[in-house]
Amino acid sequence: MVIADSTISAGREATAPGPRQWAALAVLTLAVTLLAIDSTVLALAIPSLSADLAPSASQLLWIGDIYSFTLAGLLVTMGNVADRIGRRRLLLIGTVGFGLSSVLAAFAPSAGALIVARALLGISGATIMPSTLSLIRNIFPDARHRTTAIAIWTAGTSGGTALGPLVGGLLLEHFWWGSVFLINVPVMVLVVATGPWLLPESRNSDGAPVDMLSAVLSVVAIVPIVYAVKSFAHDGLTIGAVVALAAGLLAGRAFLRRQRRLATPLIDVELFKRPTFTWAVLATVMAIFALAGLLYFFSQYLQLVRGFSTLQAGLAELPVSLSSIAVVVVVASVVRRLGHGRALGGGLMLGAAGLIVVAVAESYGGFALICVGLFLVGTGIGLAFTVSTGAVLGSVPADRAGAASAISETGLELGVALGIAILGTVQDVGYRLRLPEASDQVPEAVVDAAHQSLATLAGAADRSSPAQLELLSQAQAAFTQAMQTTAVIAAIILLAAGIMAARRVPAEGASHDPHGDEGRSQEAGAEARSDVVA
Repeated sequence: MVIADSTISAGREATAPGPRQWAALAVLTLAVTLLAIDSTVLALAIPSLSADLAPSASQLLWIGDIYSFTLAGLLVTMGNVADRIGRRRLLLIGTVGFGLSSVLAAFAPSAGALIVARALLGISGATIMPSTLSLIRNIFPDARHRTTAIAIWTAGTSGGTALGPLVGGLLLEHFWWGSVFLINVPVMVLVVATGPWLLPESRNSDGAPVDMLSAVLSVVAIVPIVYAVKSFAHDGLTIGAVVALAAGLLAGRAFLRRQRRLATPLIDVELFKRPTFTWAVLATVMAIFALAGLLYFFSQYLQLVRGFSTLQAGLAELPVSLSSIAVVVVVASVVRRLGHGRALGGGLMLGAAGLIVVAVAESYGGFALICVGLFLVGTGIGLAFTVSTGAVLGSVPADRAGAASAISETGLELGVALGIAILGTVQDVGYRLRLPEASDQVPEAVVDAAHQSLATLAGAADRSSPAQLELLSQAQAAFTQAMQTTAVIAAIILLAAGIMAARRVPAEGASHDPHGDEGRSQEAGAEARSDVVA
């Protein structure tokens, strides 16, 4: 079954989705669950893989960053490829690639090999993410049903976030760190086995071939800029970073100029004239930036400071995931009462309040208070992401769903990469600044380990030595104080994003967006483009 572009009357009532459509949604949700699992298990595995592979602090950040860098660099291209060759086809290709890359990551013999495997995971992920959202946009053309579908999709992502730490923690209790990547393999098998049967093929049959020069320019623009920001944050003003930034900006300028000349561009610049699309994307980029850098280190805090096992750490992070899943029950009524803008802004502000609670509780409260903070973070961010995703997809034509999804996901992945790079560096610098001088009784190798990272020190310190034990205790305090500073900075960013979203995102979303599909229909009284099952 192929979904192709056709024309329907703007006034025709949308047909309610049937069992096949909801089953297709389940497959798409399973695919993004695979991505969510991969992102959450890595943080849990950092202490054990650090002890085994002994990565430097820079390599440790690259292990977390490279996935998002490669994914962000290719999302725009892959979203357009999906529109042209078929969204189901690209989704299934990417799922197979993701599973195979997971096996390579699981058996990586060195930190460098793990970085390469994570890069391959990013490339595969770039073929999956825009395809899932664009298929949802086409399978559920009606805004009301699409909101429900996106809420379920978001809950599935949160479910993967919850499942990852639980299963990952259980595996790490009994197996080596590489076993956490093998979780992806059975999910891959399920998607590949059911996808061809349940998912309708969907493409923009009138689209031109992907412009390869634009594809190259998009990667050359995104990756050097992200690298430059990361380098500035970690190493200061270096010649290499300045050159990378200049090259990225020049490539970005050339890319945008070319998009304006092409009949079928990779990025339709006109999409940014839609207030709902532009401000919803920007608000969620700021949100994921604020959260990514902090949460990347939270599992390390639980294990290395609180002394939790990997399984206990996974269970401890459940409030974030469970509360974001529970949002699916109330999101429709919240949007109906508050409107898109205030619902999005309110969710981000609630997340900011939760981060402040977590920051205070890390030193002055018990773990129960940390759970309260995590619950607030999960509820707020779950609400915000569901509302923003629905607003973005509802504000664009169906035949540009893949490209719009790719822009949105590119922004999110850039936010993840920059959040880990910048806020992660703030965390690292704050940790080192607060680290006191070690006693003369501590070997130089252990002192060097302490300055690398808390995870490295935890693997190197001899706990039978009072001097080394004292250094470990001081390092734990320094790490906690640095996390509190990072949490406050992240909360301020979330608060700013919330205020911006509440003021700028239209209350009624796409329905009152003068540049959106529904707005055009109301103004012109003409027919609207939509995807229907052929």
